[in-house]
Amino acid sequence: MNTNPVPDLSLIMPCYNEEAIIGYTIPRLVSAFEKAGYRLELVAVDNGSSDRTGEIIRQMAGENPSIVHHRVEKNEGYGYGVLCGIPVCTGEWVGIIPADGQVDAEDVVRLLDAAIASGSNVIAKVRRRFRLDGWNRKIVSIAYNLMVQMLWPGFGSIDVNGSPKIMPRELMLALGLKSKGWLLDPELLIKAHYIGIKIIEFNVFGRMRGNGLSHVRAETCWEFFTALLAFRFSSSWRRELKAPVYSNATHVNPGFEPTPRS
Repeated sequence: MNTNPVPDLSLIMPCYNEEAIIGYTIPRLVSAFEKAGYRLELVAVDNGSSDRTGEIIRQMAGENPSIVHHRVEKNEGYGYGVLCGIPVCTGEWVGIIPADGQVDAEDVVRLLDAAIASGSNVIAKVRRRFRLDGWNRKIVSIAYNLMVQMLWPGFGSIDVNGSPKIMPRELMLALGLKSKGWLLDPELLIKAHYIGIKIIEFNVFGRMRGNGLSHVRAETCWEFFTALLAFRFSSSWRRELKAPVYSNATHVNPGFEPTPRS
């Protein structure tokens, strides 16, 4: 474990068979935060990888106390990797970031700057305003975000899956995240919006993956859409958030209540 003073930010990075890229993305992140004077705790979750991902993370963690290796034996999805990383975090602020290196490390630092400047009642996230990852990904992303807007009218974000996302650790715990798959990102933002948490977005370039293969497939898109529909008409998460789960929550957004059935 990182024995340094309490980190300014704990950043959860789920890594599934990312041996080709993490040797690039992790050192760049650590270096950028060191240069900015922040104490970073990078929780690199080896999310059931079958390649050398875990070995590479362990080696880097042994060389730099800012890097924490956490092993998940069986991959149960992107969200599960994040959920397993949350209890490991010790920082005042907690974030989620993919391992693909599509967002510049310096932009992640600026995102933390913006979060801290905005106060404790906020989630700060990136919006990939300029995407360089190909038309197929752009079209899928547009369709997905349009569906979110249709199911939750008034929801402000046009890049729901844009990460990193940074928030106070207390808020991350209070949201009671449960999604083991790709629904985790919209679950987080929708729940936060429902209880009146401010969401700020920071425009960035969404670059091509530095290396390795994307894990987004046709079945991933189907999972997105079916999980969104199920989440929209579920009442259990709304019941859980009726209570004052977070001290800085301002209200329950009435527009996010389910339409009464006749």
